Amino acid sequence: MSFILLASLLAHIHSPQDLKKLNTAQLPALAQELRDFIINIVATKEGHLGASLGVVELTIALHYVFNTPEDKLIWDVGHQAYGHKILTGRKEIFDTNRQFGGISGFPKRSESEYDDFGTGHSSTSISAILGMALASHLAGNTTRQHIAVVGDASIASGMAFEGLNHLGVTDANVLIILNDNAIGIDPSVGALKEYLTNVKKGDAKDENIFESLNLTYSGPIDGHDLEKLIPELERLKNSKGPRLLHIITTKGKGLQKAEENQVTYHAPGKIEAVTGERHKTKETEQPPKYQDVFGHTLVELARMNEKIVGITPAMPTGSSLRFMMDAIPERAFDVGIAEQHAVTLAAGMATQGLLPFCNIYSTFLQRAYDQIIHDVALQNLAVVFCLDRAGLVGQDGPTHHGVFDMAYLRCIPNLTIFAPMNEMELRNMMFTAQNQLQGPLAIRYPRGRGIVLNWKKPFKSIPLGKAQCLKKGTKLAVLSIGHIGNTVASILDDIDKEGKTGHYNMRFVKPLDHEMLRTIFDKYEIVFTVEDGCAIGGFGSAILEFASKEGIRKTIKVFGVPDRFIDQGNMAETHILAEIDTQSLKESIKSTL
Repeated sequence: MSFILLASLLAHIHSPQDLKKLNTAQLPALAQELRDFIINIVATKEGHLGASLGVVELTIALHYVFNTPEDKLIWDVGHQAYGHKILTGRKEIFDTNRQFGGISGFPKRSESEYDDFGTGHSSTSISAILGMALASHLAGNTTRQHIAVVGDASIASGMAFEGLNHLGVTDANVLIILNDNAIGIDPSVGALKEYLTNVKKGDAKDENIFESLNLTYSGPIDGHDLEKLIPELERLKNSKGPRLLHIITTKGKGLQKAEENQVTYHAPGKIEAVTGERHKTKETEQPPKYQDVFGHTLVELARMNEKIVGITPAMPTGSSLRFMMDAIPERAFDVGIAEQHAVTLAAGMATQGLLPFCNIYSTFLQRAYDQIIHDVALQNLAVVFCLDRAGLVGQDGPTHHGVFDMAYLRCIPNLTIFAPMNEMELRNMMFTAQNQLQGPLAIRYPRGRGIVLNWKKPFKSIPLGKAQCLKKGTKLAVLSIGHIGNTVASILDDIDKEGKTGHYNMRFVKPLDHEMLRTIFDKYEIVFTVEDGCAIGGFGSAILEFASKEGIRKTIKVFGVPDRFIDQGNMAETHILAEIDTQSLKESIKSTL
């Protein structure tokens, strides 16, 4: 074996084959270089920081010991894969991470042969790696290794346990590495977290939970100690069957600010690379984030109505349910990465007269689809689903865009779907729900800020199923749903000086305001629908279905996210990709007028 002796180690590593040319004494220096490289890029380009800093040594050790990409390696969830990308040929383009046209912020099969499975959502790695291992077995390959790195927050999810349950009755050549840092995006919760804490302390009960599932357990060991990590991985490489290595790491390792404030430094925005200090933005007053309007309003309503409870699956900070957890902790529940459980927990509470506000990102609610139908809607239970990050979300890309919810919810009986155009409508719909709700309700709202500074106004009820005429016209009617209606309003203020275009804030995807729609189709020659969800099956489709049922033969054009996965980019870039940006809408309206 030849050895790299150059001062800068990382500069000469373009693949794991180059990494293997180092001797083990050089690896700690490489770890420092890799950690510095990640910090320097994220400091200016932004991204997920803490998770990748916490697995620098593990990343080096895995690619040093195993024969990737012949050996299969999955990162669960992909927040921690930055070092993996840098060591597998993407160092020179890592500054494009999460940028438009750049590399993905998550492992992506089409991007590299080293990315064995796409992991934007958590808790999938054990099932996926077991599938690969069984496929290897069927192909007669008995030497290939199959490794899944899964965090302590992710392994508590139901799907992870389904995978472990199956893995434990096979002889599949699988190594699960449990990366135990006691935090996902927010701190880990639940009985499994308490168990792992006791394991680390040496206070656990005699029977090991993983050994009881027929996995050969080793650990816990220090996941930052390469002198311990590499020999243990070498030993496990020469073992067979289902194995689990328990390592202890620190999220944000190597950057003091990231270690001290792990929630904020999960994705801290722009920072000073040396000190870790976050860049201060100019203190100009801005409209609030929709998530904060939700959080503050829920606390306000909960103080008025003792039946209200709040639920989130592992996103108290991101959803702003943290406000209620701090103010009324006995009525706010973080259930961990468990979307299915969150929905059915809400259903159980609703049967006993409580009013659950179940806050789940739109993209994550997909994981609980059967529970929405069978446990909530079929029983017509009063559960309020608050779908944060609905619509396009920007740099997290296609794994996180919340564009399918209107389509996948609209077909469910008993379910009302509402999309506020601004902060007051979100606030007022939450107020309306706790007064009038007879069945399930979904309120979808976007990532980012609203449009109004003075949003905290007295509550007003919103008539269920009723739209709102914002502007009357003569030729073209634009029907918008949700926050994107503000884009429409701005366009019409700019180009429709003659008043030919009417604008309607439809508010409800279901039920539609049939009375208003009949008036619109009677009056206007052409109708546009505008939404930030998928065009197939969404709000525009609902308008087309209404027109067909009514026998209406007028021009209807649907503007929504096209039938493809929209790539990453900033918010403006993703809207351009979907052709629902200001310029695209403006040109279509102008050409029609």
